[in-house]
Formats: sequence, structure tokens, C-alpha cells
Amino acid sequence: MIDPSVALGSRPRWIRPTQVLVAVLASIVLAFVVNRLLIDVPHLRAGTVPDGFDRTYVEHPWLAYLHIAPGVLYLLGAPLQLSYRIRGRHYTLHRRLGRVLLVAALASGVFALVFGVRFAFGGVGEASATVLFGTWFLVCLVLAFRAIRRGDVVRHRRWMIRAFAIGIGIGTIRLWIGFFMGAGLLSLHDSFAIAFWLSFTMHAVAGEAWLRVAPLPPEVRPAEAPHEERAPAAREELG
Repeated sequence: MIDPSVALGSRPRWIRPTQVLVAVLASIVLAFVVNRLLIDVPHLRAGTVPDGFDRTYVEHPWLAYLHIAPGVLYLLGAPLQLSYRIRGRHYTLHRRLGRVLLVAALASGVFALVFGVRFAFGGVGEASATVLFGTWFLVCLVLAFRAIRRGDVVRHRRWMIRAFAIGIGIGTIRLWIGFFMGAGLLSLHDSFAIAFWLSFTMHAVAGEAWLRVAPLPPEVRPAEAPHEERAPAAREELG
């Protein structure tokens, strides 16, 4: 089913904006992690505890960073997995990296649920969004793994795109929080719940929209896909 020799065709116009958006959101996540370390490490070394939003991260660093560290690894590596340019030319690397990223994503998702439910800064609204979309993220990963074990590249790709769409939504949450606070609409505490719901809902819809536009990976010809999935494929994904 997989033909790494398939030549790349013309790039759809929406590929480059999507690449830029993913890079921006990933950069936001990285900036948040760096800021998190700059705040947490001095307190952890001094044995002090900050007030407000930062307090939970210092009081429960293992739980927090067992979510953050593998999550960053997944968000940085997933675009490489979704890139046909890399997948087509380095398929062995794609498979090996995929195993690492799957474990990282599952670990991050599980600890996100635990941390997000126990210490939801935004209250019930944030916790409920965490449960719904965090569970969906994990379900997508498990179904993606099951699909590739059966050799079903089409469905594997679909579930991985859905998972990544939710995962990268962490960056959009920060944008919404910044907007609400910068515009003076909501406080930091009050902005969390609505930012979580808005961001994850938008990303879930965006993932489905992407799959409507590009239902097949470039290396799977329409004639090889299940009958209901036969449609023109985009010639390139995120790379």
C-alpha cells in the first residue's frame, strides 16, 4: 500500500499557511515551557512556594512535568511524522520515531488528565474540557495504533491527525487567555475554562476539516483505499 517513490506534485495553497500556524503554536508551547522552568526551578531550589497559578506546578512538579516533558517531545516530533516528504524518503525513521512519539503522547495525555482534573485552575469548566478532549486525544492515539497494526495506513493517518489537532491546541489556549486578559474581558482565572473549550473545539473541527480536504495520504492511491474513502488526496501534508 505504501509507495515511497510517489513523486510530489504541486503544493496546495493551504499547506504553507498551515505549516506556519503549526510552527507558531508550537513556539507558543515552547515559550510557555521555558517560562514555566524559569519560574519553577528557583522556587524548587529554594524550597519556596509561589502564589496563584504557579503554586500547583511547584507543589506537584513530578506530576506536572510528567505531562509537560513528553508532551513537548510529541508536539515537536509529530509534524515530522505527518510530513510526507520525510515519511516517503525515510520510512524506517518514521516507524521508529512513531513508536517513541506514541509512548510520549500517551504518557502526556494520561498525566494531563490527572493533573488537569485534580488541579484545574479554571474550575469545573476547565476540568470538564480536559476530561472530554483529553480522553478523545487518547482514544485517537489508541485507534491510530490499532489501525497501523492492521496495515491500514489511511485510518492510521486519520486518527493521528485528529490527535495532533487536539495536542497542538495547547498553544491556542494561551492565545485565547492572552486575548481575554489583554482586552480586559476576563481575569486569568475566569479565562481558563472558556479558553479550553474554545481552543479544543476549534481544533477538533479543524482536524475534521483537514480530513475532508485531504482524505488520503499521498502514498495511497485512491484505487487502493476503501470505496467510501476514494477521493483526491493532497500531494503533501505538513512538510
